[in-house]
Amino acid sequence: MNLRHGPHHKIWPAAARLLRPRDVPSASSARRCEEGYTLVALLAVMTVLALFAMAAAPSIRQQTQREKEIETIFRGEQVAEAIRVYYSYKQQRVGNGDAALPTSIDQLLEGLPSGTKKVQILRASAARDPLSDSGEWKLIRPRSSALADFQRSLLLFTQNFRPTTHDSQLKQVEQLMAPPVLPTMGIALTGVSPGDDDDSTGPFIGAASRSKSPSVIYYYGIDRHDGWVFTPLFR
Repeated sequence: MNLRHGPHHKIWPAAARLLRPRDVPSASSARRCEEGYTLVALLAVMTVLALFAMAAAPSIRQQTQREKEIETIFRGEQVAEAIRVYYSYKQQRVGNGDAALPTSIDQLLEGLPSGTKKVQILRASAARDPLSDSGEWKLIRPRSSALADFQRSLLLFTQNFRPTTHDSQLKQVEQLMAPPVLPTMGIALTGVSPGDDDDSTGPFIGAASRSKSPSVIYYYGIDRHDGWVFTPLFR
């Protein structure tokens, strides 16, 4: 038998494949793999951020609402002070009572005569209600049920002690414009009573928001926006 060593041209093809080195992944395949891992990591980060945002959203909304309510109280107090100044000026010319009260916000914006000029008593920004869609204050009339409800809430907040009106001219007509109400017996009445007419005209002694939403801040213990009455009385 001839056992010469030499090249075997008819070697088994399968064996030839087994003898080849394993295929090494190409650079493009490795890059696609890395991009896949990056995408998965990005989605995980975005999911975590979305969860944090969902958890923080109620707190952010509440803080935004709180800031609007603080601004509403700030503006409402300015309206109350403007009514007091307007009444003090008019009372000396027309006498006590409803005739000395303003009948529109525009009268407060116009200011009061002082020599040849007019003195501003209300800023234009304060004439807008930040909480209502219309931006218009609801004007509170003397002897209105809204004013009576506000008094009851005050009595509840102060444990049935009626706050004093310090303006001497308004103090003379306080009981005329805001007749005393019965003690609350521990029940708070907030919001506008059904009998109040939003379209009523005439003199007003205070202003309130037209928003009927519950509040974040309690104003004299009142937890609804339309129950916050800003008036020069009881202060």
